[in-house]
Amino acid sequence: SAERTLDAPELEDDYYLNLLDWSTRNVLAIALGRSLYLWDASEGTASELMSVDEDSGPITSVSWAPDGKHIAVGLKSSAVQLWDTVASKQLRTLRGGHQSRVGALAWNSHILTTGGMDGLIFNNDVRIRSHIVEEYKGHEQEVCGLKWSSSGQQLASGGNDNLLHIWDRTMASEQNARQNQWLHRLDDHRAAVKAVAWCPFQGNLLASGGGGSDRCIKFWNTHTGSCLNSVDTGSQVCALLWSKTERELLSSHGFDQNQLTLWKYPSMVRMAELTGHTSRVLFMAMSPDGCTVASASAGDETLRFWNVFGNPETNKKPVSKPLGPFASVNSIR
Repeated sequence: SAERTLDAPELEDDYYLNLLDWSTRNVLAIALGRSLYLWDASEGTASELMSVDEDSGPITSVSWAPDGKHIAVGLKSSAVQLWDTVASKQLRTLRGGHQSRVGALAWNSHILTTGGMDGLIFNNDVRIRSHIVEEYKGHEQEVCGLKWSSSGQQLASGGNDNLLHIWDRTMASEQNARQNQWLHRLDDHRAAVKAVAWCPFQGNLLASGGGGSDRCIKFWNTHTGSCLNSVDTGSQVCALLWSKTERELLSSHGFDQNQLTLWKYPSMVRMAELTGHTSRVLFMAMSPDGCTVASASAGDETLRFWNVFGNPETNKKPVSKPLGPFASVNSIR
């Protein structure tokens, strides 16, 4: 069972949003309705960073910058806010690209990539005034999954149009430098593709998960675009995380078990089923040391912590303090 369970009231029950992220500085961010809360996992303390009004909210996506200090917050209004969490100060608002809510965010150094309900994807250079530097056009419906490869060369995007695209950073077309052509357009999934995860030990390996009518985890060689394997999990795939230390993959699911499943790769033998959530597990995030996974379900309004990938002491390179006791915080706010 979970190591720890916290209340998460007013978490949006929306498959297409991305409302949970864990920073390199060991702070977990979760959006509850129109407010963003931060938990310092080392100290076990919680605080509210910001709230937006009814016209702007609810919050539809959150993503920590690589420095663990700055965070991007996507809104229903189509704006994206950038915050300095150390100073608790808003730095800027990105506008002018999307026409509707921004449900997916991904950082690549100083580039913040945003995916919208309008099907558009923009690269925003957060250092400059005219922030939109590139645009990726390929999705016909909402973009709900967005992840950069560790090299920063390839971007994976999943949408409610059942499409998975691989975009190459170097393929910006000369004629219209802002609009990129996809490297691969992969249409094997039969439902929305929200869960996308790049393999940490093989740079050109991507895992993707399909929604309720698909239920499959698929593995891709992103250089060739070939599907290496497809596994029917039996239920909606909401999120995917690779272990940082072992050849293992964690998936979170919807009806009817609402479980987290740990898989051995590449055999895809089920190693463990983590149960406790009573509604679909829409969101997952991993601690910076790679040991703990946080999962959140809007239906049961809980945030749960699982020691999935071993203890920090046994890992070769712990990159932060282990998860501290949440003794002082039983509720998120």
